[in-house]
Amino acid sequence: MKFTDFNLSDTLLDALFYMNFEDATEIQEKAIPSILEGKDLIGCAQTGTGKTAAFVLPTLNQIADAPSDGVQVLILCPTRELAIQIDQQIQGIAYFTNASCYPVYGGGDGVSWEAEADALKGGADIIVATPGRLMAHMARGYVKFDTVQHLILDEADRMLDIGFYDDIIKIIKSLPEERQSLMFSATMAPKIRSLAKEILNEPEEISVAISKPAEGVTQKVYLAHEEQKVALVRHILGDKDDFQSIIIFCSTKKKVEKLARTLHQKGYACQGISSDYEQEQREEALSDFRSGKTRIMVATDVMSRGIDIKGIDLVVNYDVPGDAEDYVHRIGRTARAKTEGMAVTLVSLDDMFKFSKIERLIERELDKEQPPKTLGPGPEWREPRLGRKGRSAKKPQGRKFEAKLQGTKKPSRPVKNKAYYKANSEDRKSQEKKDRKPHKKAPSTYQNMFDSLPNPKA
Repeated sequence: MKFTDFNLSDTLLDALFYMNFEDATEIQEKAIPSILEGKDLIGCAQTGTGKTAAFVLPTLNQIADAPSDGVQVLILCPTRELAIQIDQQIQGIAYFTNASCYPVYGGGDGVSWEAEADALKGGADIIVATPGRLMAHMARGYVKFDTVQHLILDEADRMLDIGFYDDIIKIIKSLPEERQSLMFSATMAPKIRSLAKEILNEPEEISVAISKPAEGVTQKVYLAHEEQKVALVRHILGDKDDFQSIIIFCSTKKKVEKLARTLHQKGYACQGISSDYEQEQREEALSDFRSGKTRIMVATDVMSRGIDIKGIDLVVNYDVPGDAEDYVHRIGRTARAKTEGMAVTLVSLDDMFKFSKIERLIERELDKEQPPKTLGPGPEWREPRLGRKGRSAKKPQGRKFEAKLQGTKKPSRPVKNKAYYKANSEDRKSQEKKDRKPHKKAPSTYQNMFDSLPNPKA
């Protein structure tokens, strides 16, 4: 389907034409008509499918030529990096319209705070905000959302994981009841459906390829003990000299720091990124990675999700993600736009049950390789039971499944318990921002704003 087939304004079509955007992606084809009709919507799609443009285009179409003295669109997202990205895309798509956009996320000085306050008081049509920073402004009493017509929650699952549930509910209570509400998520977990019931009105539900890796991704699996992983990563990197852009995912901030430092000491152009890094450090790291100055980025899911970086050659899962759908999301960072890429996953003995869930999700059993002989043998694959939550086939029936096997106790977390959504204060502090750039960009830089959007012609 072509963008000209939608009932979009000429100003938006001009922007798309300027960028050589002609064909809509699947999520855009499904979402745009419903949003244009004013329906509430819950959309499930992984990064790289064009979901940002899927909600930006129809929303802009409804407000671009409708003057207002206040904020008309409120977009909530989990991290400052994603807020920057969405703001840039909106400014590009809205270049030929009269609509204005301003990001609200912390980390800046008093000047940036005042600029955000002015935007929230009615100086911008669209606000892109992290919940924590927005709540800080709302506490001052000058934020009025009486004119908001559209609410959009992007990466809703990550916002809940970080602990923004209570903030989201408080923000929504300040909005008019008569509004259009949209929610986008990479997964459709029970907590997402529960939130959708609270804030959406008879939503239309669309889902796009959330459980299938891209066809162009070559998936490899190594069985490795924890103490073998660093050496194995070096072996993998040494075998991929032609790969210029590599992301390595670790499960904890401590592992990110340790692995990034080790690889840097061994001569690799490598940097880490997590919530432990200062704002300036994170921005510099992302800039160096995008420009090619840094070849390898070591990151946690929270910091990297939603950040679109083109041309990823290799994704390494240093740890198996706890959520099977996060695996699809991680490896979906390579082989975008019909290109090819590779994803390598290191599976320890403790990770075997989690990886078996991934295989069931993708409906494919992957070959498991042993490390090179110089590193010694890795663990042997143990096929878990398919019945009750991962009890090993080789373990007695009376023992608790995964927690007992791994030596760690897994706490119960009721989905509807609001305490589940409370943030680690350390993670919440990472969500904020610095100074923003002017709304209007020169045509020479306009195209660069769309680098993170998937090119339908690619």
